[in-house]
Amino acid sequence: QVQLAESGGGSVQAGGSLRLSCAASGDTYRINCLGWFRKDPEKERGGVAVFYLREDSTYYADSVKGRFTISQDNAKNTVYLQMNSLKLEDTAMYFCAAGWVPGYDLCRRGQIPYWGQGTQVTVSS
Repeated sequence: QVQLAESGGGSVQAGGSLRLSCAASGDTYRINCLGWFRKDPEKERGGVAVFYLREDSTYYADSVKGRFTISQDNAKNTVYLQMNSLKLEDTAMYFCAAGWVPGYDLCRRGQIPYWGQGTQVTVSS
């Protein structure tokens, strides 16, 4: 079992920045896929930025490339999402996910066993 706790969401004006954090606990040694997904009421949940550690691969959604950066602190079992130049369309509930996944595609598509509760990000004009 892996437990995930997100923090760092909030409200920000367009062009601003936020940093999300996700602290993992439990069987963290099994994690080979971890990252961030988001969902707003009008869209399906989609990947934002994901690490697939087994292949040392990183996925970014096209819409966030150059603006968002995923990073991790192994000592703290924490993964971060630095979000810069935020846009109105970045408004969503952001979820952290982690676990053992057999392939990169499954990882970036969110076929991941453990999920956090989510943290809301609201970008206003």
